[in-house]
Formats: sequence, C-alpha cells, structure tokens
Amino acid sequence: MNRIFKTALFIVLISGIQTAWAQNNKISGTITDKSNKPLDYASVALIHLPDSASVALQATNQQGVYEFSNVKAGRYLIKTLMMGYQKNQSAPFEVKAAAVRIPALILADHSQNLKEVNIISKMPVIDQKADRVIVNVEQMNTAGDNALEVISRSPGVKLDKDDNIVLKGKSGINVMIDGKMSYMSGQELTTYLKSLPATVLSKIELISNPPASFDAAGTAGIINIKLKRNSMQGFNGNMNLGGGYGRYEKVNAGTNLNYNIGKVSTYLRLNAGHYNSYNRLTLNRTIGAEQYNQLNFWHPITNSLNYSTGADYFINDKHTLGVMVKGFTAPEETKVNSNSINYSATGAKMGSTEMFNPQSNTEKNHAFNLNYRYKTDSLGGELGFDADYVRYDNSKNETFTNTYFDVNDNVMGNPIDLRNMGMGNVAIYSVKADYTLNFNKTLKMETGWKSSWVKSESDVRFDSLKTAGWINDPRRTNQFLYRENINAAYLSLDQSFKNIQIKAGLRAEQTLGKGTSSGTSTLIDRKYWKLFPTVFVSFKIDSNNLVTAAYRKSINRPSYRSLNPFTFYSDPYTALQGNPLLQPSYANSFQLNYSLKSFRVLTLSYSVNNGSMWEVVYQNDATKESISRPENLNRTTNFYMATGSPIDITKWWNNNTEVSAGFNRTQSAVQGNGFNAFSWNWSVMMDNTITLPKNYSLTTYAYYDSPSVSGLFHSLGSYQLNIGAKKLFWNKNATLALKVNDIFNTSAFRANLEYNNIKTYWKNEWESRRVNLSFTYKFGNMKIKTARNRSTGTREEENRVGGN
Repeated sequence: MNRIFKTALFIVLISGIQTAWAQNNKISGTITDKSNKPLDYASVALIHLPDSASVALQATNQQGVYEFSNVKAGRYLIKTLMMGYQKNQSAPFEVKAAAVRIPALILADHSQNLKEVNIISKMPVIDQKADRVIVNVEQMNTAGDNALEVISRSPGVKLDKDDNIVLKGKSGINVMIDGKMSYMSGQELTTYLKSLPATVLSKIELISNPPASFDAAGTAGIINIKLKRNSMQGFNGNMNLGGGYGRYEKVNAGTNLNYNIGKVSTYLRLNAGHYNSYNRLTLNRTIGAEQYNQLNFWHPITNSLNYSTGADYFINDKHTLGVMVKGFTAPEETKVNSNSINYSATGAKMGSTEMFNPQSNTEKNHAFNLNYRYKTDSLGGELGFDADYVRYDNSKNETFTNTYFDVNDNVMGNPIDLRNMGMGNVAIYSVKADYTLNFNKTLKMETGWKSSWVKSESDVRFDSLKTAGWINDPRRTNQFLYRENINAAYLSLDQSFKNIQIKAGLRAEQTLGKGTSSGTSTLIDRKYWKLFPTVFVSFKIDSNNLVTAAYRKSINRPSYRSLNPFTFYSDPYTALQGNPLLQPSYANSFQLNYSLKSFRVLTLSYSVNNGSMWEVVYQNDATKESISRPENLNRTTNFYMATGSPIDITKWWNNNTEVSAGFNRTQSAVQGNGFNAFSWNWSVMMDNTITLPKNYSLTTYAYYDSPSVSGLFHSLGSYQLNIGAKKLFWNKNATLALKVNDIFNTSAFRANLEYNNIKTYWKNEWESRRVNLSFTYKFGNMKIKTARNRSTGTREEENRVGGN
C-alpha cells in the first residue's frame, strides 16, 4: 500500500506542477437565441489559429455562459453549435496577459432540422477508423435480437460451439460495457449478452490492438459495447417492447430514462426479458470398434432483469464526480433430455441410455463504481481515479435420472438417480489512476497504475439416491478457493508529425495467485510479472490515403472456473474438468490497414499465440467416458486479411460487403502425440439497406463461413440469411421493425474432432430461425448532447469470471 500511495502522490504532484506552468488567461462569453434568451448546454469550441486545432470544448451553463481558463497566449476564435440552431462563430481575437470577453453569439433557429435528421440517418452501419471498427447498431434492423447476435454479425466476428466470441479467427476476447470491463467470460458472459436486447445498444467497437492504457489481457483484442444514453438539461428517454417466435416465444421490454438539472446528470436503464428457447446437440463418437450416437435436447426458460443507474456531478468545468450501479439477474429453469444408442462394428444395436436432467440455475451480478475526473489544462490534460467493487453469484441445483436399456429396449435394472447442488461467487475489488499530459499540440504522455484483488469460491456437492436416501459422493464433491492480486503500471507517448503519428507504450503487470481445493495443500501458487509493449503508427500519404500499422503483446489468463480441478458431469458419458496446471498464454499480434477516403481497401493481421488455451477431449475406451479439459497448446498461428466498406450504390441503396480470408494453424503435443492442423478459410458478409418513401426501409443480411481449424476442432461451413422491414412514424420518434432471422434454418456449428483415439462428429443447433417484431419510442427533450463515457478499473478481471 505504501508503493501505491507514493505512485498516486507522484501523479498528483505532476498534475499540480503542470497546472502551475499554465498561464491564467481566461476567455468568457454568452450564447443566446434571437430573443436574447440564454441557451444552456450549447457546445462551445475554442479554436487555435492559424492551424484550426480544437483546444478545448465545453457546454454553456443555465445562464448561457461559457469560460475557458488557463489559455496560452495566441490567436483564437470561438465556434458554437446546438441542435435545432444554425452554427455561429466569433471574429478572431488575441489572448495575451489579460482576460478576454467575447461579445454575445446569437444562434438563429434552424429551418432545416428535417434535412439534418435525414443526414444523421445515413450514418454507415460499419465505420472504419484508424484504430478500430465501429458498428452503428442504431442504423441496423435488430428487431428481436440480443447483444450476442448483433456482435456475431459484426465484421470478423464468429461464435464457437459454446457461443464464445472469436474475432478475426482468434479467441481470448475481452468485452467492455461503456468503457468498463464486464469481468465476464464463458457462460456468464453469454447469459448476460443474451439477456441484453439490441434496442439498448448504440455502438459496438472492435479494437484489435488496444493501447497500453488498457489491460494487457485479451489476446484477440477488445469489444466495447456502448449503450444508449443522453445527457442534457431536462427529461428524456425511450422505451422498447419486442417479441419473437421460433419454436417457442420470447418477450422483452425496457426503458432508458435521463434527467438532468443544473450540474447533475442522472440516468436509469431497466430491461426485462422472458426467453423460452431450445438447443440441440448431436454427438457421434467412435470408441474402438463401437459407435455411440448421442442426442441432447435443452429447453431453458430464462427470465432476466438488467439494470443500470448512475449520476455525474459537474462541480465546475474542471472537476467531475460520478457514481454508477449496475447488475443483472437471470433465473433459469431447464429441462434436458439425452438419448445415447450404442452400435457394434457391424451396425447392430447393442443398447441405449436415456437421461432426464431438470435444472434450476440463477446467475446474479452487481457492480459499483466511484470515479473522479480533473481536467488539468485546456490542452486536454486529465487526471482520473476509479474505485470498483463487482460481485458475481451463481447457484445450480439439478437431478439426473439415468435409465439403461438392452438391445430389445427392455429396462436394465433400476434407474440411477443423482443430485448436484452447487454454488459459486466471485468478488472483485479494483482501484486505478490515469494521468494525461499534453506537452504541446503534438506530444502527449499517458501514465497510470492499477491494482485489483479477486476472491473466487465454489462449492459443489454430488449425491446418489440409495435405499437409505441421498448419500454424498465424496469423489464428486468439491470446494475450491482462488485468490489473485494483479498490480500494473503503464507509460505511453504519442507524437504527431506533419503526416505521421506514432504512439508507443509499455505496460508492466505483476500477478500473484493461490488456489486450494477441498482443504488440501495449495494447488496453485503463482508469482510472475511481464512487460507488454504496444506500438501504433499512422501515415497519412495525402488527404485520401491512410496507412496504419500496430503491434501488441498481450496475455490471456485462465478463467477462475477453469482452474478448478473438479469434474462436472453433463450426462453419464460426458464431463467437463478444470485444470489447476493451466498457464497464461501470450500473443504477439501485428496489423496493417490501408484505407482510401472512407473505404477500407485492405486489412492484414498476423498473430502467434504461445500456450493458447483450448479444450482437449480425453476418452476412456473402457468406461466410454469423454472428459473435456482446458490445456495449453504449444502454438497457434493466425493470419487474416479483409476488404470492404459501406458503399452508397444509389441514394436509396446502401451496401456493406466484407470479404475475408486467412489461415489458422495449431501445433502441439496432445496426450503425448504430435498434433499439427492447418487450414485456409474465407468468409463473405453482405448487409443491404434500401430506403423507401414515407419512412419505410428494407434490410437483408447474409453471410457464408468456409470450413476452418479452431484449436483441435475442424469446423465445417455455415451460412445464414435474414430479411427485415422498418417504419418510422410520429415525427420519427417511433419505430416499428419486423425481421425474420435465418430463413433457411442453416445456422449451426458443425465440426469434426479427430486425434489419438478420439473420433467425434459434433453438431450444435439452436433456435436461430424465428420471426421478431419490435417497437421503440423516444420521448422528452431530444435536443441533447451525449454523456461522457466512463471507464472503470475492473476491466480484465470481470472477463475471467465465467470460463468454460
């Protein structure tokens, strides 16, 4: 703690010294309408001349007043704008050693608001930036979709057999919500994203090579989900209601409310959903000379509730204090039916097994964040502090009834009844500080520190039904405790030249972890620290041509659950097992982009992942059991190239087509034998929006993915087609959208697993074909600016809560 205090004190001292250097010149003025009525929350920009660089940006107060402090001597002008009014600007003026008072700037009513709205509606669905790809979800027809489905349709994104996110052929993605790490992975992340309706999403940012200020975790990069929120004086909001039907019904409803008065900005988001769905898994296994064909049906019914609320207090134009509370709960009742038939080498039936497995699961998450921001100067300098507490709880109660049949389908003996009762929780504490210092308009420094503490506990009890009642099975009963502390510090420099920008950073992370199981001696005891460099270079050839290059070293730590050595059975022949010997993996990633104007001509990406974590299946030919356990593979290599950007074919037809290709290679020793898999793969994604008269529009979305290698799996190709229609009415404040997903019911994960004594065909199907109808309505003051985005300190830890 002494080192932490010294680091924080050092940052504060730097900010104080830097502030003292700044000159205390002030610029002030007022913004009014034609009737001289003050306009509050008009956007005001201080522009430096002659380079027209934006030095500072703020909003007017209730009296229409703005004030810029600590302005360096020079020549400037003021620009101001506000939705519903025409732009205006002051005459150029000089700042020397005295305060400058600007004459009142008057904004005239805008007579072309409708035209402005139409321009906004033409924002492209996919926006390629120098360091990231932005998906503008509000421009899509997402009727009845959830967040996971929207992410899966983003450029370069796929889902594996367990609905884990894969970006550009690489696993190990970190997911952030509004710049704050979700601290979820695996099943927990999937459950959360499925419970989050697409109607609350604003944008999705795909960041393949984040800078040093981000956690080094995430070998595939970061996906940042931005939710809708507006912040200005007055009250506004929106509500949404949707429903869908495939095999079963789905319903969701929610509201987003914003109320802002004076220096306080508040918001509240509530979303509830009822999802009745199903999943079908086919496993065809070859064990010796025998064949085992297994068919599993899951029928989960989930009732979810997501909430988020927060407030920002703008103490003055330099200091802001914020608080946020969010969470979700997702109780689920599931019925699982499994049937396994055993065939001999000649194809004769040898017997079968049926399993009935009712489950009752509940997942809960609550997160609290307290943050403070101090704008140290007019050049964009900032000092920020964050304190976070996050807690995840899950409980699971299930029973198994296994019935065995002979070759003639006669019951063999009595059914075997088993019971599993499990609970787990993860508590995360985090504090961090970040400081940005602009030495001048071309050189910027960023530095910071972060510490996090994690405690993960699980308690699983397995019982067998005997004559005397339920008897505990100690072989399948386990308690697991894992504690971890990560300390990190980073420094980066950003230098801009005439046509070149270079940003280089270095992050150091120390990890301390200990884990024990069922009162035994320590299973996990790790102490290590690593350095993670990042480099980003942007070269502007001319006004139309831009080339960017990036390098990043990253780490992917095991999820807390995957370290638990306990074996979880899903049926008599299939189980999942943790691995306390699992080590972190390290990746070196390179990316090169070339864009012509706003069109992405080419993206090249190459990465080498040492010790990557993948599911390895161990098969016992004697007991017929298959146990899946995460293992570190020696090396996985990924190459990816893509081209495509949104194009306006006509004024009423927008097309976004992306074509990508690449290869994946897995090299490792698996169960003592060498494994080397390689495959080229390619995919095509096409998204069309056709704008019709009277505020109607039509959408189509289609993709095809070729066969590829994913870890030890050889996945087969898949394709999908969606169509939809949308209508805007009530002065474009209301939207009614209809969509049909996966018309041909072709979206499924199919793969072959073949090595050593393993030979398995895997097919996972879900309720992808369905009809969805949604309604959204905006109300209140629509003349609003966007709220500030706040990032918390608990970034990487939340992404490891789930696991597999």
